[in-house]
Amino acid sequence: MQTNNIFTLRTIITKNFPKRLLEIPDCPKKLYVQGNFPPEEHKYLCVVGSRKYSEYGKHVTEKLIAGLRGYPVVIVSGLALGIDSIAHRAALLVGLKTIAVPGSGLDPKILYPASHKQLAEKIVSSGGCLLSEFEPNFKATVYSFPQRNRIMAGLSDAVLVVEAELKSGTLITSKFATEYNRDVLTIPGSIFSSTSAGPHMLIRLGATPITTSAELLTALGFDGTLNLKTAVNYDDCSPEEKKIIALLSNPLPRDELIQELGISTSEANTILGMMEIKGLIKESMGEIRLS
Repeated sequence: MQTNNIFTLRTIITKNFPKRLLEIPDCPKKLYVQGNFPPEEHKYLCVVGSRKYSEYGKHVTEKLIAGLRGYPVVIVSGLALGIDSIAHRAALLVGLKTIAVPGSGLDPKILYPASHKQLAEKIVSSGGCLLSEFEPNFKATVYSFPQRNRIMAGLSDAVLVVEAELKSGTLITSKFATEYNRDVLTIPGSIFSSTSAGPHMLIRLGATPITTSAELLTALGFDGTLNLKTAVNYDDCSPEEKKIIALLSNPLPRDELIQELGISTSEANTILGMMEIKGLIKESMGEIRLS
């Protein structure tokens, strides 16, 4: 489609579905799409988790997805509050395409949640798409979320569960993934957190625990011989970020770098944290250096 038509809502029938989706036994009859499907030869990773996420879950999601920068990976999620939207935003931040499968129709007046309309527009304008089997004016219901979860699992090569309580709807997606012979991946968490109960149960059932982006890439089939990571582009960096990049011509300890910046410690740590998520810098052996 032409770029100026990406926001046009169109209908596709079964024969034009992505091949992965055709493999599932309960394939929908038609789909409504806004935007463009990323290349099918890319690896599609479904990322799901709790709406009531922890700071740990948020940081893990952002960190792992940041490590996929430059690889042919597409992030699939449900546009929902919590880990879903964090996954979409993390993908966009590092230039990955992402697909959102909401539990509603795609009409802007109906799209759920309403607070994520701008996120949905960004997903489409960045080369991804919105996808739903529901009529455009269909309002989200209790049953529509489990129903859309099968599409998320069916579209993907693997499903990554970040955080989930034992009775969480998130685990429905992992159940579909198992039924569809997709890989189930999950994040170990604190034994004191209720949102770790789901991932720990999945690990006991055979899910692959993931603790680094390298492990995630291996699980997606990248064996180390394929290195498509692109050179880091600093053009879109803020003036503060560019100043940090200039200062890091040689690695510096965090305290020394903050002193050179001449701003408050809290402001500097916020900027540095965001730059690390973007994959611009990394900290090791007590020093911060360019990625």
